[in-house]
Amino acid sequence: MEDIEDMLIGNDGAPPGFRLPVMSVGLNPKLRQKKKKNEDTPNLKHLTQDIPSNPSPQVPGTQTIYMKTFGCSHNQSDSEYMAGQLSAFGYALSDNPDDADLWLINTCTVKSPSQSAMDTLIVKCKTAKKPLVVAGCVPQGSRDIKELEGVSIVGVQQIDRVVEVVEETLKGHEVRLLTRKTLPALDLPKVRKNKFIEILPINVGCLGACTYCKTKHARGHLGSYTVDGLVERVKAVAAHGVKEIWLSSEDTGAYGRDIGTNLPTLLNAIVAVLPPDRSTMLRIGMTNPPFILEHLKEIAAVLNHPCVYSFLHVPVQSGSDPVLTAMHREYTVSEFKKVVDTLLELVPGMHIATDIICGFPGETDENFAETVNLVKEYKFPQVHISQFYPRPGTPAARMKKVPSAVVKKRSRELTSVFESFTPYQGMEGQIERIWITEIATDGVHLVGHTKGYIQVLVIAPEDMLGTSTDVKIASVGRWSVFGEVIDTPKSNIQKGISQRKSIADKTFACSGVPAYPNESLPCSDMDESCACSREPEPCACAGQSCGESNLVDKTTAKTEDGNRKNLVGWLLKKRKVLNGTERLETKSGLESVDKQDTAKGNTVESSAMDRALLVAMLISFLTILGLLVLIGFRIQFP
Repeated sequence: MEDIEDMLIGNDGAPPGFRLPVMSVGLNPKLRQKKKKNEDTPNLKHLTQDIPSNPSPQVPGTQTIYMKTFGCSHNQSDSEYMAGQLSAFGYALSDNPDDADLWLINTCTVKSPSQSAMDTLIVKCKTAKKPLVVAGCVPQGSRDIKELEGVSIVGVQQIDRVVEVVEETLKGHEVRLLTRKTLPALDLPKVRKNKFIEILPINVGCLGACTYCKTKHARGHLGSYTVDGLVERVKAVAAHGVKEIWLSSEDTGAYGRDIGTNLPTLLNAIVAVLPPDRSTMLRIGMTNPPFILEHLKEIAAVLNHPCVYSFLHVPVQSGSDPVLTAMHREYTVSEFKKVVDTLLELVPGMHIATDIICGFPGETDENFAETVNLVKEYKFPQVHISQFYPRPGTPAARMKKVPSAVVKKRSRELTSVFESFTPYQGMEGQIERIWITEIATDGVHLVGHTKGYIQVLVIAPEDMLGTSTDVKIASVGRWSVFGEVIDTPKSNIQKGISQRKSIADKTFACSGVPAYPNESLPCSDMDESCACSREPEPCACAGQSCGESNLVDKTTAKTEDGNRKNLVGWLLKKRKVLNGTERLETKSGLESVDKQDTAKGNTVESSAMDRALLVAMLISFLTILGLLVLIGFRIQFP
């Protein structure tokens, strides 16, 4: 199938959400191909299906759309833009796929599990006989895979045409818009997942050529938005109540190199228009070492600005120069160290996150030991640990692989090293300013961040969302710290709890359970219960983490042992109430959570669900044992 392009020639001036009717759909493909020989300018490329003789009587814009997003914050921003346009044209958006007239899946190509989850969802949609549109990096980078046969597609640079694709798909047509023309406008309608957070793409694509990266196939070469356009967007969203602005791209450090500017110029222009009362904070996205090296002092100065989080995501991927060369990362370990050392020296309270790929083709035990030593040296508070995933069509997929058992062993070892760190120890009693933007996955705490982007969990009324406040750090955990809001009456704290008392289980709800199953960063794969924020997974050439710095103080290295431990840890969890405080017993230790209306010294019994699960597991085990005995008996006495 060919791509459909320029369905609305001459309609570039139409306001967002409004278009002239598509009159040229359903042309005979042979006539189209014959006509194309006489044309120099692009035109309509035909759909594979004819217009049905009895088209749906439904009026366009009256149907319900189910949207599912996989991957990084850039993908999340794209989905918010697509949702905004669909909503502006009248479509209803639903979280329930069964209620929807059409499914729209925004995909990620960074890791095999994300694409597998996409495949499963596509099969489910086809089984339900629902019209389907697939967007994002998978169709853009691998448009000919069999899973996309008979499916409508909208590319990463065609998100401003999503309404057209949805309309034609609802009519029974299969359409594809993939060719990149110009960058989508920044002022398109947008429906944010979190109304306090604006994910602002500053550029698309990158200048790298990492041998393992599939995202470059989808996002392409670097394309930057203008400084003026980005500044206007920042001013607009800040005026409309946004409290955090995340600069997003496949590599923020490369910004502007295609249009004659650079990242420090953009950052200085943005901070100049942020509200001086620090009501809106800026978070700089992932940057690879090569493009930040020449601007270290300028970047450090911006990170010191009171309206900018002192946090940066700088992926290293490996602590071994031979492995970095094989990855074609275009920097050395010493250059990465220079970036880290300079920022730690020049920016008080600086926090740096990084990414590691375990088991890259050719990685030896000595190479891996260098990586472990690098992580031990800096004790990064946030590390995104991935096992190597060969992506079809990349040079690394053709390299000799490290045995999978070895890759898993290395991932577990590095995870163990990372878990041994106590990055927040000693913060107890400190007074910190935090910016609160969301409710934790436990449904009890609110989530705020310090200027160093340390995650702080507080119990407070929901009307504190979108505000900043001073807190006293009461205790520290492995992934977060717990704060008490200063000068907040106890009645308000009780109000904050009662507002969320409908949560059935007021324990840390994400013990080993991803906040966004299948496509984003899990709260933890390491048994410890947590109440974490729901940020999308990092994106692109950063490595096999998709690239933004949405790491939420924990690694995402997934291991079979980790999954088993999570289940056992959840089943064996006990709750004891001591002095009005509920303590959760897990393998990794005790975390305290305030719990109301509990009697001193009482023991909270295991829930009926716990007991039911244990009984079901026992019955299953006995059934399997009985079958094995029966099979053995029949083999011995045929």
